[in-house]
Amino acid sequence: MEYSLWEPCYCRILAYFGFEREGDEAAARLLASLMNRDNLLSLVTITDGNEVTVCGNAPCLKDELGKIRGIVFAADAAAEVLDANGIQPNAIFTDLDGTTDRFLEMNRQGTIVVIHAHGDNIPLLKYWVPRFTGPVVATTQATPLPHVHNFGGFTDGDRAVFAADELGASGITLIGFDLDDEDVDPLKRGKLHIARKLLAMIGFTV
Repeated sequence: MEYSLWEPCYCRILAYFGFEREGDEAAARLLASLMNRDNLLSLVTITDGNEVTVCGNAPCLKDELGKIRGIVFAADAAAEVLDANGIQPNAIFTDLDGTTDRFLEMNRQGTIVVIHAHGDNIPLLKYWVPRFTGPVVATTQATPLPHVHNFGGFTDGDRAVFAADELGASGITLIGFDLDDEDVDPLKRGKLHIARKLLAMIGFTV
């Protein structure tokens, strides 16, 4: 998604949650400084023209694994569920709040880790980013920078869907998404509300 089209959505999200743009921009600059490579081409190569299954981390994920087709994108801790069931995701989209040492191992084995910067995860960026030795891609929800990309989307799950759409997936299947989950705190409920609206922008009714 062109940033000029995404920015109005981003501004509405900032207003909805009371977040500050400056924090997101500072985090993006930090992430840029921590990155010594950009494996966007690898992400494009596995996505363009291929079926992609995006796996959210709702409790229903483990019951929907049989629906997986093609390339597998995992939203953060969904990667652990996949891994426990013998499935190595092709890419993990994460703001690092669910990251474990197992992510590092999957990354060493070739899983692309798409690392997202926002105002609340600066300590996590400093801790985790230097530890990834495999393919990585940097993203932001604010103004993109050289080698820090913005495909659109806000939460790990909908960012993965936006990326699959932007990078030319021939079809996208969503599993492990429960945007009506009431067993979450108010902030998470707000994020699920925003995720539904964003996904609808690119043709997904969840």
